[in-house]
Amino acid sequence: MTSASVGIVWNPSKIDQDELRDAVDSVDPDAAATAQWFETSVEDPGRGAAEAALAAGCDLVLVAGGDGTVRAAAEALAGSGVAMGIVPQGTGNLLARNLDVPLGNVRKALERALDPGQERTIDMGWVEMDNGEPERAFTVMVGFGLDAQMLSETDDDLKDKAGWLAYVEAIGRAVSASEVVDVTITLDDGEPQQLSAHTLLIGNCGTLQGGVALLPDALFDDGRLDLLVVSAESPAQWLETLKTFVWDNGVRKLFVQDASAVSSDTAVHLSGEAVRVDLPKPILFEIDGEEVGEISRFAVRLEPGSLTVR
Repeated sequence: MTSASVGIVWNPSKIDQDELRDAVDSVDPDAAATAQWFETSVEDPGRGAAEAALAAGCDLVLVAGGDGTVRAAAEALAGSGVAMGIVPQGTGNLLARNLDVPLGNVRKALERALDPGQERTIDMGWVEMDNGEPERAFTVMVGFGLDAQMLSETDDDLKDKAGWLAYVEAIGRAVSASEVVDVTITLDDGEPQQLSAHTLLIGNCGTLQGGVALLPDALFDDGRLDLLVVSAESPAQWLETLKTFVWDNGVRKLFVQDASAVSSDTAVHLSGEAVRVDLPKPILFEIDGEEVGEISRFAVRLEPGSLTVR
């Protein structure tokens, strides 16, 4: 199926090596026979393993794990020209979900990852924070606030039975956790603008579980970052915001070709090639769903076409 030199980065807390080895062998025995294996650890969730695969001369790196493992491996592979295949084993699997990688089926995910005809290049995001850490990569989105929790944790069975009304179950948590602050946002070389927000997301793609599009205009390869600024506080405002997420920027886009993201008073959509954000106080920050501590200033840039994925 592939003549590439294959490296396999796997998170042992997500999938057993023997199970993964058997699946690779069933899809491509030649790849399985020559593959090199690189295990992640709690201290190093994937970057070191992916760097080791590069140093070993691999020209295809399969990454089996959750969003954290995929993000860390992508950080190492960005700009290398080496393709990354994803075998999603996490809870969210947001990059795989947005790339339409098969979920819940290791064999089907491997069939796609080992097929060179599935190869494409996507943009990579990078964020520099004021916490003293080096610049970090992201594949999906960064930001602060409630982000995807209200939507992604909604019960799947309830969504199947009650549709978008199932999200109401999460509104109570969202309202109680809201803290609106004044945020200064600078897009590209424009003038700084002040907005009120308890949630700010900046992403390269934006579809969550259940097909909910937080960033409906976001594309992997358009060279632009998409922003969502949410300021809803009351239950009524949250209901209006949910309508914007689920109907205006979800269902409606299925029927209206090239429809742009709809903003509301409490959910504003913006876009640019680079973003700088200043906060009035330190706030917990997330990179692809992982908390990285409190920061009060950060800058995001895009590196177009720097990551090859399958």
